[in-house]
Amino acid sequence: MSASPSISKKLAAEALGTFVFVLVGAGSAVGTSSLASPGSGASLIIAALANGIGLAVAVSATMSISGGALNPAVTVGLLVGGKIKPRDAAPYIIAQMVGAVAAGLALVASFPAVMGGPVNWGSPSLNGAISAGQGMAIEALLTFFLMFAILGTAVDSRAPKIGGLGIGLAVVADVLVGGNLTGAAMNPARAFGPMLTAGFYPGYWYVYIIGPVVGAVVAALAYRYLIEQTS
Repeated sequence: MSASPSISKKLAAEALGTFVFVLVGAGSAVGTSSLASPGSGASLIIAALANGIGLAVAVSATMSISGGALNPAVTVGLLVGGKIKPRDAAPYIIAQMVGAVAAGLALVASFPAVMGGPVNWGSPSLNGAISAGQGMAIEALLTFFLMFAILGTAVDSRAPKIGGLGIGLAVVADVLVGGNLTGAAMNPARAFGPMLTAGFYPGYWYVYIIGPVVGAVVAALAYRYLIEQTS
């Protein structure tokens, strides 16, 4: 029997997996900025597919090493649900943030500013028609669905062996629902990696921490006490 991966390998997987996901997710907004205007139907579909496929691949590639969390909010949810060791949670979150910032830096270094600037290098932002409170609620609901999909299709021992496909499809659905409202980040690393490298600091930045964490925690508790223990 092979030994369990060391913590250093797990952290490397989380950093690299998050790098890949953010590179593709934020990069889709940058790379297509001249083809589809922000907020259009075409840009929404592109974002949904890129973020969903990117996450599906990244999770599948890292699942056997670190569990493929790739998201600080999901990491907190896994901790609350008893699916990750407490001593690993903070290092996972740091590794995820490092990977996300590295992806943002790679985009800034590689793509023309004329493409990245108009979309703040793929940073999520709130639609002017909604408040910060509504933004938090939307991010919480979207992350609840994502966390539910993670637990039911990847974490639960009874889950079907489909890798990150179910998780990626959940992201596609979430972006189609909320992408034009909040950017459908569902992930503090996905939000703050591009924000930090773009120098984009909106006054509602906390929406992308509080909303996803609340949604992930509620989903983890619901799954743990309503599904796992009653099965």
